[in-house]
Amino acid sequence: MGKRPVIIPTVAIAVVAVAAVTIPAFADDGGADAPRGNGGLPAAAGAQAIAAPQTLAALQRDLGLTEDQARARVRKDRWATDTARALRTTLGDTYAGAWVNREGTQMTVAVTTAAAAEQVRATGAESTVVARSAKALDTVKARLDSTGRRTASAVAGWYVDVSSNTVTVVARQGKQAAATAAVNATGVARDAVKVVASTEAPRVLADLRGGDAYFINSQFRCSIGFSVQGGFVTAGHCGAVGDTTTGADGGQQIAQGTVRASSFPGDDFGFVQTNAQWTPTAVVATRAPEATGNVPVAGSDEAPVGAAICRTGSTTGTHCGRVQALNATVQYPEGTVTGLTRTDVCAEGGDSGGSWISGNQAQGVTSGGSGDCTVGGTTFFQPITEILQRNNLTLLTDGTAPEEPEEPGEPEEPAPANCAGHEASVNGNLPGTGARQVTSFFRANAGTHTACLAGPAGTDFDVALQRFNGRNWQTVQDANNATSSDTLTFTGPAGAYRYQIRSQSGGGAYVLGVDIP
Repeated sequence: MGKRPVIIPTVAIAVVAVAAVTIPAFADDGGADAPRGNGGLPAAAGAQAIAAPQTLAALQRDLGLTEDQARARVRKDRWATDTARALRTTLGDTYAGAWVNREGTQMTVAVTTAAAAEQVRATGAESTVVARSAKALDTVKARLDSTGRRTASAVAGWYVDVSSNTVTVVARQGKQAAATAAVNATGVARDAVKVVASTEAPRVLADLRGGDAYFINSQFRCSIGFSVQGGFVTAGHCGAVGDTTTGADGGQQIAQGTVRASSFPGDDFGFVQTNAQWTPTAVVATRAPEATGNVPVAGSDEAPVGAAICRTGSTTGTHCGRVQALNATVQYPEGTVTGLTRTDVCAEGGDSGGSWISGNQAQGVTSGGSGDCTVGGTTFFQPITEILQRNNLTLLTDGTAPEEPEEPGEPEEPAPANCAGHEASVNGNLPGTGARQVTSFFRANAGTHTACLAGPAGTDFDVALQRFNGRNWQTVQDANNATSSDTLTFTGPAGAYRYQIRSQSGGGAYVLGVDIP
């Protein structure tokens, strides 16, 4: 019996070590300026490189866009994701959040000082000066998290609302006065909290119906989230540690795996270790009337508030909408879950655990929500980054292959010995003299960066480390020996960095090994 594919999404081209560092895929050098409208991608890449046709079709349907508008939206969201990530690091304690407007045409970044606002405007984003930093808002929310769980009868949840520079508390229907009293009792600054009336009644989205997803103990149906080495991640409420899972194949349920990790409530994530009959695959199986097929995912960069986002589940297929808030707390009947992302995308029973992507970036797995896909609703997902870090898992991507049992055959060519033992490594190719490639942004703490570049014998390849200074990319360390191999060491502050690889002579495959503080 041949192996059955497990169809799901994933992240970038890097080999990630215990520290969970991800080096994004390489692209042609788009110039020294800070990434703007296309998110740092060269013009030739465009929306097709950062979103599959199936995703673009779903965005057109659910957001009411033309094809050109959908492509422009994806490019702008990619730029917003990269720019917000870099500014969050560069601005430090003055950063107060970022959001994309409803039309997807502009990103605003909130800061607490005029000097920081000037740095924001230099990137092409709008700026606004506010009273509370992102750290201060998170502190308010943490206070509600620690004392507010006794308010479940009056409050459906709460989240950081960066656009209003407050923490928004969602009152259950007819309970706004009780919710306000409950907030006052926590002792948080009243002007830092906004109480809103709502008809929301969040619930988890597991189901007892059959379908073409996966089943827990041959009864409950949920949706696969993302492929990782050895299995897949999904929602924690779908099954407990030790539960067995089966998958649908030709209308029959076939033994699939075992739940090895599960956290719910508090969090909402699970890991299923699959057996040898199933092969994890680095794609999302989109299902929508406009377009179906497998959509590869190229990264896991967190999308900002306002960005377009799509999810796929085994009940309702693929639906799209917008990110409404990060770091949301939800009070389900089973208990409180923190650290979720809030969206205006619909979902229904059985969609739990399913995949969320923005452009081609993996975002998380479906937790729960209210409403349905007939009248619309609000849905929350568990961010993917926490799942990987908490469980020491490696997300598959269209650039990584699942681990397979060793079989006789030609051994793979090992990486050059002088680049072994680094925290992360990437394979690339420079076509000839004068060619250059750069990584996308990555965040680093203060400390020492090390890099090792090994190219073909007889070539002259160089590597440089660049840091975003708030206005443009500045080379902070350059290794330019006239050989095929170079090493680089740089000690510097926290910030947004990238590597540049260039050929002074010749072309061919190379290996870049790096350690990131």
